[in-house]
Formats: sequence, structure tokens, C-alpha cells
Amino acid sequence: MLDFTSSLYLGFDHDSTTLRPWKQFTTGKPAALHTLPGTRSLAADLAMLAGFEAATLVPSTLHAFWDLFGLWPAGRCAIFVDGAAYQMGRWGAARAAARGAEVIDFRHHDVAALGAALRQRRTGRHAVVLVDGYCPCCGSPAPLPDYLDLLKPNNGVLVVDDTQALGILGTGASEGMPLGRGGGGTMRWYGAKDPRAVLVASLAKGFGAPLAVVAGTQEVVERFERTSETRLHCSPVSAPALHAGEHAVAENGYRGDRVRAALCSLIVRLKTSLQGSPLRPRGGMFPVQTFAGSRTAPVGYLQKRLAAAEIETLVLRDRTSGAPRLAVMLTAKHSVRDVDRLASVLRAIEPVRESATA
Repeated sequence: MLDFTSSLYLGFDHDSTTLRPWKQFTTGKPAALHTLPGTRSLAADLAMLAGFEAATLVPSTLHAFWDLFGLWPAGRCAIFVDGAAYQMGRWGAARAAARGAEVIDFRHHDVAALGAALRQRRTGRHAVVLVDGYCPCCGSPAPLPDYLDLLKPNNGVLVVDDTQALGILGTGASEGMPLGRGGGGTMRWYGAKDPRAVLVASLAKGFGAPLAVVAGTQEVVERFERTSETRLHCSPVSAPALHAGEHAVAENGYRGDRVRAALCSLIVRLKTSLQGSPLRPRGGMFPVQTFAGSRTAPVGYLQKRLAAAEIETLVLRDRTSGAPRLAVMLTAKHSVRDVDRLASVLRAIEPVRESATA
């Protein structure tokens, strides 16, 4: 079965033989009391990669968002959530709402809608905006510089869930290198650096390591660590996860740009191969490519036809419309032959008869 369901975009493996060895999996102590050697060093490397002053490590983005919105007094906080924001961030916002924060959704990537919502918020409420750095459903990065401009007169904070883009997008994007270089994420892709931005990102996609990072100013990171409840009541990042993160950052520095260039060539090949076909991929120059169904070729039918050809794909729900979309995840481990086979099967799919869709 040819698999297009993995989000390990860079194809980084972390075989135990390639990792720094460890004597014990975890310490049994909460993160607030003790972290493993190398934790601070990896956090600093990730902060530098993403263009932030400081960073701290957590086991997952759920741990991060559980605590993050507690940095601002809930009774005086208004959290503005992009309409397509991922669930982890929404769960953190929901917890803040239970404590008295005001939570307002605004239209996906709509700068004017956010501006109007900010103007209408209750007097005295501190503004916090939550958005995914890159949206795989619509295939575009969030307009982060515009959001930051809106927050200037409000003294607000922009919280960016950059799980999709970390390791993929980077600085100096060009026609020849649309993903940019370095893999520092969406803020790096825009060339934006702002003390009002806070980054939350899992390394489990592009970097293939099961841990997450929270990055921002030194003051924000220190306050997060000081007030975090999960650091007090949960174990820290485990030794294998930490060492996988170290290996991922080292691999990214050594060959990340070459891998991203190869990934770009596969994306271009798929798009070029499907020119003129009724099935047009949406996803920009990003490894997640999606296809809309139609009355005569619904998404479920497309997925079944691909499965019959031993090609595994996903069905995702558009986070704004709820409509299903066939999703194809390209990784650096795919070959040109793999992409050509996928394109060939997609081009050969014939519409189902009207009676069969009734």
C-alpha cells in the first residue's frame, strides 16, 4: 500500500541507534522540579530557529495551551480565535472561558473581521489572538503581520500555533525555494519578529519528534514556566523525546534545506501532472494537498478508488465549511515514481453514474 497519510513531512527518522543514549526514560519528578540534561539547550536552539528570544519545552501542545491563556487574568481577557484554528488551541481557550475569559471567533484569515471584533470587545479586556500559522485546509499562511499591526494600538498578544509550518517554512522564500530556508516556521517565512507574538508548536510533524515548544520573549517564557500547572503536576519531556528533538534539529541544520527542496519538487510534480484534470489539488506549495469532491465524484468515492489501487489517503473536514476534502500528505520519503503513480490513478478516475450517487 502506497501511504499518503503521514505528516512526517521531512521524513526524519529517529532510530534509537542514532540518538544520544539515556539511562532512564523519565525521572518521576514534575517538570517544575527537574528537567533532563539538554532540555535548556534544545529550547534555546528552537528559539533561535524560530526567531524568538526564549523558549521552553513541554510534552505536547495540549500541555502548552492548557497553561498559556492563564498568563493573562481570565476576567480581563478577550481571546479572539480564528475560525479554522486547530482544536488544541481551542481547548486552551475553552478552559480560559470557564474561568471568565471572553472568547470570540472571527472569520478565517479575515483581517477586517478581526479588526471589527477588536473594536467591539468589552472595555478593559486584554486582547489575545489565536491563529494557526499555516492552514492546510485552505493552503495558505495566516496574515500574521496584519494581525500584529491590528494589535499594536491594543497592546495585545498574537498566539501562533505553528505545528504545521515548523520545519517546513523558513526565511527567504523565493520562486526557486517557495518554502524558504531553515524551517523556522511562519514568522520566519514572513520575516516578522515581534515581542507580542508567542509561538506554540509540536515537533511531531515536520521534525518527527513527540514534544512541543513554547517560545516568546524571555519575560513571557519565564512567566509561563513559573505559573504553569502542567509543569507542576505532569512529568517533563521524556529522554527519548528530548533526544529525538536534538537529532531533528541537528538533521535540519545538516540537510534540512536539501530535503525541503526535494519536497518542493514533488509538490510541483503532482500539481503539474494534474493540470487539465478535473481533480485540481489545493494546498499551495505545501506538502498537504487536498481535493474537493463533486456530485459525480464525491470525496468518499475518490478515496475508495485510490484504495482499490492500493493508495492510502485521508479525508479531512474543512474547518470553516465542514465540507470533506480528500487529503494527500507528501513527504520527503516519497519518490517521483510514487507521485507519478498517484497522479496517474487520479487522472484515470471516471465519474460515478448519477444513479449511483442518488
